[in-house]
Amino acid sequence: REPLAEKWRAFGWYVLEVDGHDLGQIMAAFTLARSHGGQPTVIIAHTVKGKGVSFMEKKKQWHHGVPSDEQYQQAMEELHGELERLSRLKVEA
Repeated sequence: REPLAEKWRAFGWYVLEVDGHDLGQIMAAFTLARSHGGQPTVIIAHTVKGKGVSFMEKKKQWHHGVPSDEQYQQAMEELHGELERLSRLKVEA
């Protein structure tokens, strides 16, 4: 378990840590990993279970749980809303 980064470094690996919900950080880590030579690379993507769905976020039971039809609909609405918000940010940037 923790601290993962220190454990990988102790074995001589090049360690990159990213926000696993940020595609830009993930892609940048792949670029860095490809350009880094001389040692193996590990990318540690820090994530939150259920990220973006109010009733699922940080709740272990949703790692394996099945939502009801109503919960599924709520989750899809919340995720679509977040996708729309991110799309607007991308256009404005």
